Amino acid sequence: MCRLFGLHAGRRPVRATFWLLDAPDSLATQSRREPDGAGIGTFDDDGRAHVAKQPLAAWEDHAFAREARDLKSTTFLAHVRYASTGAHTLVNTHPFEQDGRLFAHNGAFGGLDMLDQHLAAFGVTNLVHGQTDSERLFALITAESRHAGGDVGLGITRAVTWIARELPVFSLNIVVTTATDLWALRYPATHELHILQHDPDASPGPAAPLAARSARINARSKDLARSRHVLIATEPMDHNPDWRLLASGGLVHVGPDLTVATIFPFPESPAHPLTLADLEPSAAASQTP
Repeated sequence: MCRLFGLHAGRRPVRATFWLLDAPDSLATQSRREPDGAGIGTFDDDGRAHVAKQPLAAWEDHAFAREARDLKSTTFLAHVRYASTGAHTLVNTHPFEQDGRLFAHNGAFGGLDMLDQHLAAFGVTNLVHGQTDSERLFALITAESRHAGGDVGLGITRAVTWIARELPVFSLNIVVTTATDLWALRYPATHELHILQHDPDASPGPAAPLAARSARINARSKDLARSRHVLIATEPMDHNPDWRLLASGGLVHVGPDLTVATIFPFPESPAHPLTLADLEPSAAASQTP
């Protein structure tokens, strides 16, 4: 099953090395179970998006490790892929970039021919360069966001509402980032998605290092431990008891000041829900927790 990772650190750029490489269940560790690609998306000081990705598992990709250690950004979006749709190629590897935003998806849905027709009606088929259902979903979000005057939350709501009504759906867990905002959706309850709000000012005394695998790593986690940040992840990445499971159907928005707001604009279940038994064997294997 693909793994999602999103981090918002507010207005001050940080490094996400701890969560990407060093946490007890870091993204690199998770990639040993998800072999089909890995990528990291960030934003520079001018708000421009940058993506570094390869169709390799993160643990064996030296570029992933280098980027994870060096990159600084106000927001991060990372993904490790277990392919369900599309070949193991760079063009099918997450995150994807459109209109200066970054996107990653964990899940599967059908009816891609019907979705392609819908995208053609919007005039955005040029946004899709690979074969994945994920990039098509992002293209629909981009199209709806354009029609909503750049309102990404409304774009996500309209796109997912249409897919939930019209197409067979297994899971639509997503993360979208800009330099200033992060959105995350768990829908429906098929796969888990978790959130952690880290606020060192909420605890008395000096900030404790983030819980890592060794004393050496603990020392390197101190800077991030001193910073407020919000994490979104497919599974809890350390032993912090403050990780909480997002409710199904919850669309989370994290703003520039790290305010977290959640709305529930979707029906409890898609109109045409899929089960593992409904998927092709390769897709079913990729969606097994």
